[in-house]
Amino acid sequence: MNSIDRKILECLQEDAGLPVADIAERVGLSKTPCWRRIRHLEESGVLRRRVALLDRDKLNLGVTVFVGVKTSKHDVKWLEEFAKVVVNFPEVMEFYRMSGDVDYMLRVVVPDIAAYDAFYQRLIQRIDLTDVSSSFAMEEIKYTTALPLAYAG
Repeated sequence: MNSIDRKILECLQEDAGLPVADIAERVGLSKTPCWRRIRHLEESGVLRRRVALLDRDKLNLGVTVFVGVKTSKHDVKWLEEFAKVVVNFPEVMEFYRMSGDVDYMLRVVVPDIAAYDAFYQRLIQRIDLTDVSSSFAMEEIKYTTALPLAYAG
């Protein structure tokens, strides 16, 4: 990956709907070589997909909850079952296995606390958990989907 590829990715992270001609102009290429580079980034898996970012507040999804999960089970079979349960909840935006005080962390988006409680009840009915702690985001100070491309090699 070179500086042109990083510039292309910066453009696409800013607006995935930009026409190739606009991207080409911004990065200093003609349209066809720019299109070829984008195709290569897609085929290599660097550019996984292009999506639309929606306004959560306008869609009545203004509550973000960070859910820390502890379990006494640490075997592969349990993790596979837990993952199957969690990935089927549309409210779960992100799901991580962690080091430190909690075993797993989820970022959940819901309209309100009642909706979160309903989510929580469905979760604990489907899988055995040792401890679940929920932290409600009071204010979103920074949110981005753009990766820091200065590190890309």
